[in-house]
Amino acid sequence: MTNLTDKGRGIRDMFQNIAPQYDLLNRVLSFGIDRHWRTFAVRQLQIPENGMVLDIATGTGDVALTIAAKTPDSVTIIGEDFTQGMLLYGQEKIAASPYRHRIKLVNAPCESIPHPGSLFDGITIAFGIRNVVDRAAGLREMFRVLKPGGLAVVLEFSTPRSRLFRALYYFYFRRILPAIGGLFSRRSAYQYLPDSVLEFPSREQFSRMMTDAGFKNVQAHDLTFGIVTVYVGTCSG
Repeated sequence: MTNLTDKGRGIRDMFQNIAPQYDLLNRVLSFGIDRHWRTFAVRQLQIPENGMVLDIATGTGDVALTIAAKTPDSVTIIGEDFTQGMLLYGQEKIAASPYRHRIKLVNAPCESIPHPGSLFDGITIAFGIRNVVDRAAGLREMFRVLKPGGLAVVLEFSTPRSRLFRALYYFYFRRILPAIGGLFSRRSAYQYLPDSVLEFPSREQFSRMMTDAGFKNVQAHDLTFGIVTVYVGTCSG
């Protein structure tokens, strides 16, 4: 795997430490809405029979499993993550699923995808692009491995547009979420989450980043009052 920066190693080690509680805390802290967000994102894909999908920052495999459930049985899914601990838990879930023959896991970072160009019919990354240190490089790599006409679907936290809802959202993210996360896991990891969301580019800025990487027809779909945004771009190669 490509050498990580100090920041990249710190993020990887943080996810390594919270891997055992990751799925439980996702359900609790999002009130279960994260399943709806992932399903909406996966439904944006257009995968043909015998196609291939790459799920980057696959974590414990939730999106990869959703893709398998929503696509033909002939479709192959590669789940990629730079945190080995996440993949170990993901492998257990996948092995216990009816899709174990269709999903393969790879330990690699987004900035250095270990696959040849123009291989995949679609790419997903859910709540992961925020943790990619060199986002521009990661987006270029996603573009490189997509087939011409293939779609990249990025699901990420956003800042709500409504001033009132934004205030409530910030209070939950900054005060409540780290406190609850700290009861089950490392509080610092759940302090990192709001900090990284607030640092993330605006919808317009991130859409431009996708365009600069080569994607065309980039669209942004807000969900749940703008808590999250699903970005969809087409490989123009």
